Amino acid sequence: MSDNIPAGFTPIPHLGHYLMQLGPFHWKREGGCIVVGLRIEERHTNTRGIVHGGMLVTLADSALGIVLYNSRTPPQPIVTVSLTTDFIESALPGDWVEAHVDILRIGSRLAYANCHLHVGERRILRASGVFALMPPAKPKEESEG
Repeated sequence: MSDNIPAGFTPIPHLGHYLMQLGPFHWKREGGCIVVGLRIEERHTNTRGIVHGGMLVTLADSALGIVLYNSRTPPQPIVTVSLTTDFIESALPGDWVEAHVDILRIGSRLAYANCHLHVGERRILRASGVFALMPPAKPKEESEG
């Protein structure tokens, strides 16, 4: 099922061990923005057969981090300080979920951004996050977000 990836998306390199277990996560550049995507599989679901809410939150948090990390040159490591989510609808196995991030502000210590998860035209989750900017990563620690 994870082989059925929309055109333009490629696997995200350098994800940490946790996200590698949940993925594969994909990304593409769209009009200067990064869109993150994931094909929902049975392993992402809860006992009701719909995507687990924790999986959607992980996708939103990861997309926020990936986009913020890559928004600066050189990339800026960050960590999540606060994340608020609202579940609107759900997703099912086979659905392609896309994360669209809107960076609101990046200051000297904190960054603020919103994320919306979509299945096609359906918005399924809204997330709002605050992130702390960290010192540059040592080569062993480097990741995409």
